[in-house]
Amino acid sequence: MRILHLLKTAVGASWALRQTSELVKLGIEVHLALPDGPMVAKYQQAGVKIHIFNPSIVLTKPWLNLGQIKRLRALVDEIKPDIIHSHFVATTLLMRLALRKYAIPRIFHVPGPLHLEHVIFRNLELCLAQKQDFWLASCLWTQDCYQRSGIAKDRIGLAYYGVNEEDFLFQHSPAVDLKKQLNLPVDSFLIGMVAYFYPPKSYLGQRRGLKGHEDLIDAITIVNQSHPEVKCIFVGGPWGKSHDYFNQVKDYAQQQAAGSCIFLGLRNDVPLLYPQFDLAVHPSHSENVGGAVESMYAQVATLTTNVGGFPDLVSDGHTGYMVEAKAPEQLAAKIIQAIEQPEEKKRMIANGLHKVTQVMNVQHNAKQVFDFYQHVLVQEVKQHV
Repeated sequence: MRILHLLKTAVGASWALRQTSELVKLGIEVHLALPDGPMVAKYQQAGVKIHIFNPSIVLTKPWLNLGQIKRLRALVDEIKPDIIHSHFVATTLLMRLALRKYAIPRIFHVPGPLHLEHVIFRNLELCLAQKQDFWLASCLWTQDCYQRSGIAKDRIGLAYYGVNEEDFLFQHSPAVDLKKQLNLPVDSFLIGMVAYFYPPKSYLGQRRGLKGHEDLIDAITIVNQSHPEVKCIFVGGPWGKSHDYFNQVKDYAQQQAAGSCIFLGLRNDVPLLYPQFDLAVHPSHSENVGGAVESMYAQVATLTTNVGGFPDLVSDGHTGYMVEAKAPEQLAAKIIQAIEQPEEKKRMIANGLHKVTQVMNVQHNAKQVFDFYQHVLVQEVKQHV
């Protein structure tokens, strides 16, 4: 089986590397079109056949799309894949525009629900779909949304973007002592948030960043009134060219919670940092399952918002803590609960680890994708009988 994957970035998106690596192990000939970048060598080491090309539609300069369409068609003609597997809205739109006359089945593996939450973008994606198009949801919310939108159940699958459990097996022997390195008191309660900084998109009506950094800063301000020992560690840097927004968030933290918010920037040792957090917070406004997978695997108490795929893993009071999105007061209340009820927190950590290992095992998730490939090919045969 020969599959062509379409990816718009070679920076981050480690979930795509994990998935394609496992698909290679399952005997699939995996081709990947993506721009040049630091992840390219890792894909090559995993046995993925690389084609340097950003297979994304260009919305800001539409006159460039004719060239994009020609390049994608030429690549498909060269590879002759059995299935084309796209991982982003931008790559999916180009795929559908370029390949409307091709009989090759196409899969949109939806990495997150953001575009589905906005009617214009949801309808744009759906109206370009043809009989060759299938969908792989990566959380239950997304799967349900497509079904509510009228897509037949046999055209929608479910396959999570899993994590390698072994990445977190050494969590009890961290190489970096954050409290010592940052000169923090030993009794500090460390909250960790690991996420890139995505600036607000005004055309979507956003006033704060997608990941909710500002909401967490507001929550820390509230928490510090009764628990001044709480410190919040932000791990991650600006996504793309959003340095101005990154600096705005740092300035906001200095204004609202001076001395309580620490920004580490980009790190390549996140699995070593996680075990040193007393609580991991993921306050996203829109999300798939996000970083909750990593923090739960790392056996860190996890607090999320009630959006997207977070409920697939986090059940409030059982496997973690959950609040509504854009609600700093609720975030603060749950943080205080985690501080003041340590035994309850330990119970939820154990339950969370059991849940995440069941749902997000990367080998199992790759098998879900493999099985859906076979399902798609069977459906294609039925259409031509």
